[in-house]
Amino acid sequence: MAITDWALEDRPREKLLIKGAEALSDAELLAIFLRTGIKGKTAVDLARDLLTDSGGLSALLSADEARFCQGKGVGQAKFVQLKAVVEMSRRYLHEKIQRGDVMENVADVKRYLQSRLQAYPFEVFSCLFLDNKHRVIEYEELFRGTVDTASVHTREVVRRAIHHNAVAIVLAHNHPSGGTEPSTSDIEITARLKEALQLIDVRVLDHFIIGDDIVSFAERGLL
Repeated sequence: MAITDWALEDRPREKLLIKGAEALSDAELLAIFLRTGIKGKTAVDLARDLLTDSGGLSALLSADEARFCQGKGVGQAKFVQLKAVVEMSRRYLHEKIQRGDVMENVADVKRYLQSRLQAYPFEVFSCLFLDNKHRVIEYEELFRGTVDTASVHTREVVRRAIHHNAVAIVLAHNHPSGGTEPSTSDIEITARLKEALQLIDVRVLDHFIIGDDIVSFAERGLL
């Protein structure tokens, strides 16, 4: 059955207009992006297949061109469009968190960090450098690989904080496995950086771990 034969409130585009984007499933949102299906499959069916084959929305959005174009009904043009949409979303979130005190917009900060870090297949340690009103000066990804006490260099974080004339900092790193429970190493790194940054009067406001969910050290009482 074609989507045009569905009840009005079940069609992805109409459903979005009536209930808002939040009411749509991943497949329905992707179907709107795809616009059309292929022979024997509606756009929603095609979207479900793509999500299943790729391992979920996050994996699909972060796929390289070769991997993405393996899917039926998609090619280079759709790959380019998708990457443009992802980048626009990141820039939108970046603009939002630049407008004021990040600690008053924690939900937006979480979404921004998730958009930057969640798709990496390896661990990345990053920092948001903030001014005296907790506005974003700069976002930087400083270390890649296994994040542990050996790979996160305190001196480099301090150097970058001084470079940006930061007054506060938000730490973040991802767990490619999807788990977000802080490890002993994560806690030790945070304590070590907090102590070092205090020597130059820079406060560590939070440390976020990005995976399938997001964990805040401040919310956990780990700072």
